[in-house]
Amino acid sequence: MRELQYLNRYFLRYRWHLLGGVLFVTASNIFGVLSPQVVRHAVNLVTDNRDLYVALDGMPLQDVLRTRFVRILLLFGAVFLGLAVIKGAFMFLMRQTLIIMSRLVEYDLKNDLYRHYQYLDQAFYKRNNTGDLMSRVAEDVSHVRMYVGPALMYAINLVVLFTLVIYAMIRVNPQLTAYVLLPLPILSISIYYVNNLINKRSEAIQAQLSALTTRAQEVFSGIRVVKAYAQEKPMARQFDTECAEYRERSLSLARVEAMFHPLMLLLIGLSTIITVYVGGLQVIAGVISPGNVAEFVIYVNMLTWPVASLGWVASIIQRAAASQKRINQFLDSQPDIKSTGTAEADFRGDIVFERVTFTYPDTGITALKDLSFTIPAGQRFALFGRTGSGKSTLAELLMRLYDPQEGRILIGGVDIREMPLEALRRHIAYVPQEVFLFSETVAYNIAFGQARMLGDAAEERARKWARYASIDREIEEFPKGFATRVGERGVTLSGGQKQRISIARAFAKQAPVLVLDDALSAVDASTEKRILGNLEEYLEDRTALVVTHRVFSLLDFDRILVLDEGRLVESGKHEELLEQDGVYAELYEKQLREEKAA
Repeated sequence: MRELQYLNRYFLRYRWHLLGGVLFVTASNIFGVLSPQVVRHAVNLVTDNRDLYVALDGMPLQDVLRTRFVRILLLFGAVFLGLAVIKGAFMFLMRQTLIIMSRLVEYDLKNDLYRHYQYLDQAFYKRNNTGDLMSRVAEDVSHVRMYVGPALMYAINLVVLFTLVIYAMIRVNPQLTAYVLLPLPILSISIYYVNNLINKRSEAIQAQLSALTTRAQEVFSGIRVVKAYAQEKPMARQFDTECAEYRERSLSLARVEAMFHPLMLLLIGLSTIITVYVGGLQVIAGVISPGNVAEFVIYVNMLTWPVASLGWVASIIQRAAASQKRINQFLDSQPDIKSTGTAEADFRGDIVFERVTFTYPDTGITALKDLSFTIPAGQRFALFGRTGSGKSTLAELLMRLYDPQEGRILIGGVDIREMPLEALRRHIAYVPQEVFLFSETVAYNIAFGQARMLGDAAEERARKWARYASIDREIEEFPKGFATRVGERGVTLSGGQKQRISIARAFAKQAPVLVLDDALSAVDASTEKRILGNLEEYLEDRTALVVTHRVFSLLDFDRILVLDEGRLVESGKHEELLEQDGVYAELYEKQLREEKAA
């Protein structure tokens, strides 16, 4: 239960639901325990007056006695039925409180987990698979809900019912009660043993389910690659292997659970036999009445389902514990990048990299080494270099997706680690190297970074920024124009269209700082020329950093920074860098030769 202690906060939040559920469970069982006592009185009435009824055979008083018997028995029947109705009403209220509470807890837990996912940084998502993340939100939370709702309800019902029934039995005959409860130690040992098996096998099932979900998610996301390489059958075989493993683990758990239920019924049946045998001997001895035996048999049978459900409840609790353990692993994860600062900065000020060194924690690769430069406010800088020279890393550090191990980055004279993360990222429009579009309309994707653009006016406002990104005409040719859905990850669009829509999204944000990370790699030369021309107009007094491995001689950059193996090796304008005859000139000549050859 240690892992499930996390849920105590939700029990406290919905304490009135929980308290109401306990009260309704108690009330339901009180009226349930009264029913066997009605049967006892009815049986005793018949057995006590049976000899008198036989002795009056053929006399007028026999008819009178029969009539009185029938009336009294009907009265007992009406009372029994009334108690059952009242018990049922309280059971309804019990489910209305406890089961509803479980749904509320499920809702809160899913939202808390989702919020925590968004709170975690990029390093977390590199370490964990999307399928595993989804499995914990869906399957694991569902198992926890079963514990909070049905398992908790039946557990409370079992405790209350056991207490009331045993109390009622002891009041009648402590000796017979002791005999009836003899199988309970065997029951306790069985539960302990089986629960351990259930716990281990439940954890194995959840781990395999995550692997299965991850496998499916990867295949569906990369279905075009799978089809392009004609790998449908191998992928199906791999999925079949994962499914077979999941099936075996599930069957292993089912075998344990299948053994548990008959064992419970056997022990309850043993209690019934003991009740009839020992109770019969005590009736002969005159210690108890026949009605007491009938009462005890009903009490034992009242315990049949709660006790038999112990295995089911134990299974749910063990599955929930295994699931909550997996959930807690993520909830206990803390991001390396935390928003602890409160400093305000002028984002229209200078951007300064001061002796920045960064090594990726997962790979140990040093991407940037002792990097220093300044981007004056309102200027346009290009970051140029070979693939793997550290350009994208620099952009990610500016967005504070990572923090450098040495040095610092300042905007307007303030270290970005001293700023609130939300404020930093709100003031920078960033187009990452890997474009991502949501499975929504084109207008929604363009307006995504600017909340005030979402809604009815999204299409009208998105049109302007689409024009800046030179994608407006193509969008208007779509079947529904800006209302066209782009499919998952923009699957219905070409690479160039996705890039330009992401650029339009950055433009729409109207942030004082613009960062384009190789954002024009998938567009042709003429489209590139139009976008760069629009970029001149858009930037105005904004600060821009354009990361690229291609030479943009058309855009008049204030300065071009050349990186090589994580170091700043050259700096200057296009013509100045060509005169230096260094890395920039070498790559420029190489690009010209490739363009001529094409």
